[in-house]
Amino acid sequence: MAVESPYPNVLTSVTNFLGWTTIEIDDDRYERLLRRAKNEDLTEVSGIGCLYQSGVDRLGRPVVVFIGKWFPFNKINLDKALLYLITLLDPIVKGDYVIAYFHTLTSSSNYPSFSWLREVYNVLPYKYKKNLKAFYVVHPTFWTKMMTWWFTTFMAPAIKQKVHSLPGVEYLYAVMSPDQLEIPAFITEHDMTINGLRYFQPGAPT
Repeated sequence: MAVESPYPNVLTSVTNFLGWTTIEIDDDRYERLLRRAKNEDLTEVSGIGCLYQSGVDRLGRPVVVFIGKWFPFNKINLDKALLYLITLLDPIVKGDYVIAYFHTLTSSSNYPSFSWLREVYNVLPYKYKKNLKAFYVVHPTFWTKMMTWWFTTFMAPAIKQKVHSLPGVEYLYAVMSPDQLEIPAFITEHDMTINGLRYFQPGAPT
């Protein structure tokens, strides 16, 4: 049974056995979104500072940082949020890249809905999934663990093995140099509060 998508011209197919609707991607639609993103004023989203590139990892792959606490899901213009994501990531995802998501001190107002995550995931073309080499969740909670398990099991199995939960910022230093990671002070302050100082050295057992 076909369903109507909030993103016009995205094709929908039959509902699978779990009740989720699989969305077939219209590459032309993505290209139109990309052109729109380049021509539209997205400063209200970019100014939030929740999504940006921060250096490269130890293999030279771009690191995309997402600050969960700064993502006002219930207030942000979601159409413009998608356009900003596309215009930022499109040149990056042409090659290998990694994402570091910081769940530090988030609240329910920062949590995106399953339906919106599903829509975004299906709008993005294959290169986003193929070239994503790791998705790090820093300061995970029960909510993030359940969310990532459900999402990667039933909606995005292609990235299931790429998701890694890390209890502290310093665990990222095994895969990226500290000087390549630019994050807000509240994250490092919270990290020191719960983990202390110098609790991990790259190469040491976790």
